Amino acid sequence: MGAVRARSGALRSRLAVLLALLATLACTAIAHAEDGYDLWLRYPPLDARQAPVLRAHAAELVAPASTPTQRALRDELLRGLGGLLGGAPALADAPRRDGALVVGTPASSPVVAGLGLDLADLGEEGYLIRSVRIGGHRATVVAANDDIGALYGAFHFLRLAQTGAPLDALDLREAPRLALRVLNHWDNLDRYVERGYAGQSIWDWHRLPDWRDPRYTDYARANASIGINGTVLNNVNANAQVLTPMYLEKVAALADVMRPYGIRVYLSARFSAPIEIGGLATADPLDPAVQRWWKDKADEIYRTIPDFGGFLVKANSEGQPGPQDYGRSHADGANLLADALAPHGGVVMWRAFVYSEEEPDDRHKQAYNEFVPHDGAFRDNVMVQVKNGAIDFQPREPFHPLFGAMPRTPLMMEFQITKEYLGFSTHLAYLGALYEEVLDADTHVQGAGSTVARVLDGSLHGHALTGMAGVANIGSDRNWSGSHFDQANWYAYGRLAWDPGARARDIAADWVRMTFSTAPAFVAPVVDMMMASHQAVVDYMTPLGLHHLMGRGHHYGPAPWVEGGPRADWTSVYYHRATAEGIGFDRTATGSDAVAQYAPAVAEVFGDVTRVPEDFLLWFHHVPWDYRTQSGRPLWDELVHRYTRGVDAVRGMRATWDGLASYVDAARHAQVATFLGIQEKEAQWWRDASIAYFQTFSGRPLPEGYAAPAQTLEYYQALEFPHAPGDTR
Repeated sequence: MGAVRARSGALRSRLAVLLALLATLACTAIAHAEDGYDLWLRYPPLDARQAPVLRAHAAELVAPASTPTQRALRDELLRGLGGLLGGAPALADAPRRDGALVVGTPASSPVVAGLGLDLADLGEEGYLIRSVRIGGHRATVVAANDDIGALYGAFHFLRLAQTGAPLDALDLREAPRLALRVLNHWDNLDRYVERGYAGQSIWDWHRLPDWRDPRYTDYARANASIGINGTVLNNVNANAQVLTPMYLEKVAALADVMRPYGIRVYLSARFSAPIEIGGLATADPLDPAVQRWWKDKADEIYRTIPDFGGFLVKANSEGQPGPQDYGRSHADGANLLADALAPHGGVVMWRAFVYSEEEPDDRHKQAYNEFVPHDGAFRDNVMVQVKNGAIDFQPREPFHPLFGAMPRTPLMMEFQITKEYLGFSTHLAYLGALYEEVLDADTHVQGAGSTVARVLDGSLHGHALTGMAGVANIGSDRNWSGSHFDQANWYAYGRLAWDPGARARDIAADWVRMTFSTAPAFVAPVVDMMMASHQAVVDYMTPLGLHHLMGRGHHYGPAPWVEGGPRADWTSVYYHRATAEGIGFDRTATGSDAVAQYAPAVAEVFGDVTRVPEDFLLWFHHVPWDYRTQSGRPLWDELVHRYTRGVDAVRGMRATWDGLASYVDAARHAQVATFLGIQEKEAQWWRDASIAYFQTFSGRPLPEGYAAPAQTLEYYQALEFPHAPGDTR
């Protein structure tokens, strides 16, 4: 009996040990579970091969901490290196042994000053990273002219460490090609985000200015890590209340958080604010009282926020007030605000997304027609902010004809990071490929090589005021952007705003290594998947240059049948113009002649149905259903093929991701897998609904081997989504 009790006790003891072990493993799994909050700044421990390499270059840290930016820099390096190495490096005033990382400016660091480095061409934001010897010791120096440049350099060094890049014999010089690298938040004061798919606005206006959520600091860290230096806090469909003293105090609190990270805050200004909060009877930009009101308001803002960046303005578009309400021009309106801001160094970003209230001839032409006549009439501190294409952030558009057409006016690119027309947050669409395509597009305004990127960086027309804006995809969701892969679009935007010549594939590879895994067997297939994803979405939504076929208002799902309502250019039929004879929008000389707004070399290509890139065929041409495409297929067959190819591509992405589960924590892998499942289902919906609708015009059978739509056209047309996210309400 005693032996039985002994064996039973031993069994209980072993069971208790096993349970304790399982509990430990469970706790470990929970500790290592990831929810995406850390973005690309995860700093996970390096493996046994990589850690000694980094330790040999960062065993000790020499970095000043006398200013807020210096402290932010040193804290980030201690956080990053501590995570990667399993313990923070020792702090020192000067290298005491091999493997020191020295960071600073000649003014902040005697060690950096003693190196006599050539920093002359780096400006305030540039930096160099170089392998050096200091006092006989091997060291790596990150040096800049200004603290913010040193911070950017520190983040670059951490990127090298995270991605497993070689750290020996470093000699890197970096400076941004664009001066303003800004996020536009379409966030309302009630925390609703227009075209937002990641929860509420991150700005908790009710609790500001007293509660400064730590999330704001993490937002600033993430932006600084990719070189973003400005943030527009509120929606372009602006509420004038944001300019009142109560809200300016809240804005000042956010500016305090952003300042150490080199980020200036901007506000979207409502043009009618002098009436709505100023008590004036007019907002006429040539009225002296209006001019005085804006000057006084600017003075008030800068007393509260000394480094305020300036105003973003949407005027005379989609019902917003503007100078045309008083018979004035866009230049008159922009210059009104520019004059108020100029004494303080502020800028005006005046959006070119405009179209008239009357039924338009062709929306593609309207921004060009309204702005080109005023080229050279804008003040020196005004930038005209132009969307990448002339319609509205479609899955694919030709570059906007304004690029290159206003040589005397600085133009600022406006990209959309949030995917209003690209499947919201559930569809994987890496937009780095879209951004690169637009930036590389050749305007030919000064011959071959006159790329959009050169228009933006000032090298084509000699402008010093340069910039890029991205409509943010950031919200209160724990993973910031609603899905893990949508973080890549925020990341890619920042990297390309810093250097419009960077390559989307290289950026994707860096993001994958920092966000998920550095294992080559994981990185290569995921980067391939990302690079193919944009074309996949174009294929199953808007192949061959079709555009604006989404549901009315919310822009969710296929609705090529939308017609009627207050405006023709808010319908789908206006854009695809399908008939029994053919499909497409004729923008050649026989149609709207929008091609004439491009330089002759571009217009000749776009205007010739035999030379236009097939990706823009139906954007510029109305062609018959039996038109022979480059593949040899008739147009109808090619449309069906591309719709189907898009669905097949998503199916392939799902299979790729399913095979990579061992490289990713279970929580993040599961969400991505689920979202890819949603994407495949909705890609099939797009394909089937579109084919069912356009077949009523083509009257042709499906090509052999292609499946018929799963439901009737009437079924698809009856679907309604009154509460789709991100709507304009």
